[in-house]
Amino acid sequence: MLYWLLYLKLYHYFPPFRIFRYLTFRTAFASLTALFTGLVIGPLVIHRLREFQIGQYIREEGPKAHRKKAGTPTMGGLLIAIAIVVPTLLWADLSNRFVWMAVLATCAFAGIGFADDYLKTVHRRNLGLTGRNKMALQILTSILIAITLIAMQTRGLYSTKLIVPFFKQVRPDLVLEGWLNRHELWPLAFLPFIAFVVLVIVGASNAVNLTDGLDGLAIGCTVIAAGALAVLTYVSGHAVFSGYLELQRMPQVGELTIFCGAMVGSAIGFLWYNAHPAEVFMGDVGSLALGGAIGTVAVIIKQELLLPFIGGIFVIEALSVIVQVGSYKLRKKRIFKMAPLHHHFELLGWSESKIIVRFWIASLVFALFALTTLKLR
Repeated sequence: MLYWLLYLKLYHYFPPFRIFRYLTFRTAFASLTALFTGLVIGPLVIHRLREFQIGQYIREEGPKAHRKKAGTPTMGGLLIAIAIVVPTLLWADLSNRFVWMAVLATCAFAGIGFADDYLKTVHRRNLGLTGRNKMALQILTSILIAITLIAMQTRGLYSTKLIVPFFKQVRPDLVLEGWLNRHELWPLAFLPFIAFVVLVIVGASNAVNLTDGLDGLAIGCTVIAAGALAVLTYVSGHAVFSGYLELQRMPQVGELTIFCGAMVGSAIGFLWYNAHPAEVFMGDVGSLALGGAIGTVAVIIKQELLLPFIGGIFVIEALSVIVQVGSYKLRKKRIFKMAPLHHHFELLGWSESKIIVRFWIASLVFALFALTTLKLR
């Protein structure tokens, strides 16, 4: 909106406004706008959540140290969603389809999380949407994103080919081209791509959700992951950098740098209130939205296979749950004292703040490694 007003409309009358054409400048402003939005409206949101008695319910089987957190306002993810969407709409080029895709995906996953959190509040216990219903809604949203990307491919705006880290020439196409020419089979040609998009986005959304168990843990890791995505998005849309790094150049995805910058700013703003001891929890409305946004951006910029490194802690936390459940069902034995992994370290005697900071450090190492792979191809 401001990009349209200040640059496209007023630039001819006031030449200094040409600075708003630069992506880096608008990304910085989007980040600052998101940060200050979170800081300014944070107290109001927390106050309203307390008024409506929207408090967190702690599961009985969780660590006993968490029981003192019962009643802390949750659904603070509403603050995160607002602080991402508003700055993006202000500073991005709203004629860009990828920007709208990222914004709508974030809102859709936030809506799923909101429904889950709201039902928990109504029931006054840690029970929201059923796992099946929540998963179905996430899958449906991801399928719609995949179908939209397929439509963009037909217009030459997107590619369904994978970019494989470390292997420049290996770019498998997830659309079965041999089936496209067969009338009875052409719809099935897109199934591998759709399934892959669903796996990435739903996996990312639930991984962030599982990581959100300690004050500031998930949101701190999100700052790092979103920052790495901002770099990857910028170079993917830049003619010189994408050519030098031998990336598939996608000119229109550059505008997503603003979205990623807004995500960084909103996450830092929320961390101000979510840092230990937390004044507010993000709830599913925040964790599902952030995970969905991260997964959607990764799919759009063709860095799906790099996502496990960009969000390394999220992946490890999710894998710890999968391994724990699988081991118990198959062998009736647990590998960890409790899953997700951060609870395991709590039961080992680590303080909450130590776990959080060390996981942040590990997340930073993963993200830096992901960025180094840009040249190691």
